[in-house]
Amino acid sequence: MSTERKVAVITGASQGIGAGLVKGFHDRNYRVVANSRSIKPSDDPDVLTIAGDISKPDTAKQIIDEGMRQFGRIDTLINNAGIFIGKRFSDYTETDFINMLSTNLAGFFHITQGVIAEMARRGSGHIVNITTSLVDQANSKSPSALASLTKGGLNSVTKSLAIEYAGRGVRVNAVAPGIIQTPMHPPKTYEALAKFHPLGRMGEIGDIVDAVLFLESAGFVTGEILHVDGGQNAGH
Repeated sequence: MSTERKVAVITGASQGIGAGLVKGFHDRNYRVVANSRSIKPSDDPDVLTIAGDISKPDTAKQIIDEGMRQFGRIDTLINNAGIFIGKRFSDYTETDFINMLSTNLAGFFHITQGVIAEMARRGSGHIVNITTSLVDQANSKSPSALASLTKGGLNSVTKSLAIEYAGRGVRVNAVAPGIIQTPMHPPKTYEALAKFHPLGRMGEIGDIVDAVLFLESAGFVTGEILHVDGGQNAGH
């Protein structure tokens, strides 16, 4: 087994932004460990798929163990898995609360804790957390308190980990998207959703992939929250 090529671990990888990230890193000659609950086996020897719930510690351990066994290294982790439930705060249920904390926070915690230890041991690595622009620009037309609670936590921990691990060769950044054209948004909503962005359009999956790959190449950037949101963070 050759361990010369870099390896990226990507969660939430079966569709949308995650699938785009798998292709983007593969096109850069990375080997990829791709995870989601429903991901299918891959015929490509450079793509290892692992089906499982990322909020479970056993899934995180399986991703790390099998990735290391097959490829011998982990250079990059993209914490893309996440869910969004848009409701007024008083309408959230206990199930909503548990589901969002499980996927958005526990799904980050277990895999990142294991991967960052391996990166620190090797003295290099890069972690990117996918959050949301709504954390910094709340919008009454899109109530999102639980997104702010969970993804806002990821923004904060991005900076914390960037400083904690800077001296050990590990960079940590985040990408905060606006509303992106993915399967979660039916085409009939595109015109209305485009109006949330000063640039007048929804984002595309390629916009997020380009941002993540930029951060991957930007070796002097760490602790950054990169807004890819058509100008939402700048104001309205």
